[in-house]
Amino acid sequence: MDGLFHQTDGDKHWWCPSLQEVMEAFHSLGAHSPALGLQGLCQHSGRVLKNNISLSWSEQQDTPPAIALDISLSYICKFLALCALTQPVAYTDGDLLGLIELLCQAGLDVELRLLPKTDLQQLLLLLLQNIQEWPGKLQQLCCTLSKVSGHHHNLLALVQFFLDVTSRSRQLRSQLSLVIIAQMLDQQEMLPLWEEKAQLSSLSQLLTLMKPSSLRQYLGSETLPPCREQQPKASAELDHKVCYLCYSLLTLAGVVVSCQDITPDQWGDLQLLCLQLDRHVSTHIRESPQAMHWTRLKDLAAQTYIRWQELLAHCQPQAQYFNPWKDNSLRLLAEAGSEQGSRNRRKQRTEARGGPV
Repeated sequence: MDGLFHQTDGDKHWWCPSLQEVMEAFHSLGAHSPALGLQGLCQHSGRVLKNNISLSWSEQQDTPPAIALDISLSYICKFLALCALTQPVAYTDGDLLGLIELLCQAGLDVELRLLPKTDLQQLLLLLLQNIQEWPGKLQQLCCTLSKVSGHHHNLLALVQFFLDVTSRSRQLRSQLSLVIIAQMLDQQEMLPLWEEKAQLSSLSQLLTLMKPSSLRQYLGSETLPPCREQQPKASAELDHKVCYLCYSLLTLAGVVVSCQDITPDQWGDLQLLCLQLDRHVSTHIRESPQAMHWTRLKDLAAQTYIRWQELLAHCQPQAQYFNPWKDNSLRLLAEAGSEQGSRNRRKQRTEARGGPV
């Protein structure tokens, strides 16, 4: 354990690996992503992390490589989590943003696909909490993470690295999902994405662009070949791509809404979202026994619509609530008053005629 401490003037400090050392550790385990390469990295002074990884491999000579890789990656995440807990100010905000980006890249790396997701998610939560300037760094972090990959599948997986358990992670999930949707639809500069109270209205405008026919037109200009013989096959592939993209976008839209603390004054925005979802997505999905991928998308649209309707019921403005007890009581009082008034009028007419009361 002594090797994990730096000693300065008689004081021991927990050693925290630098960003470059973490990059080198991932690379030594076979990271494939160019972003995790070693170009331009200087020699580091601390060798504890590298030695620990080598030791874990040497101790597990009889262990299958996949299991050994899983254990080594878990060690890295757990050690970094320990650093984040014991030395929360060891990394600057810039270092934390770089480390979060690096870990997300590692989580998407095909050669590190066995990276323990639970360990990674817990580590990312700790790193988010250690950022001093929050939410000042939120926009920078979202812009950085949205460029980690160019494919919507990877970006959706990246959003799911951040658990919906803290206020910061919820804020990041919502904002990052909205940025990714706008990026996929080429609308980054068209909407006020960074205004927190305008997120639902921005999402409502983006939903109008998620119509399958619009996505097909958008993707078709890039993928359909000019040769007629190849067009049927290319059209079928394009059909799958459109459905796949729409599925990812709709999933991200669900993340944006689920991470919001819906207030009664946002009831109208959420109601409009339900309307846009039904009008521009659900009604344009054509199911077929030969195309079950569209059925999956239809199911997702239906589930999303139901969840949003449930939110509508919970955040409905107080004036629009139907209170059966209160309304029924008022009705009974009105009826009782009306009946009493009728009796009084009959009594007055009888007395006026001089008859018995």
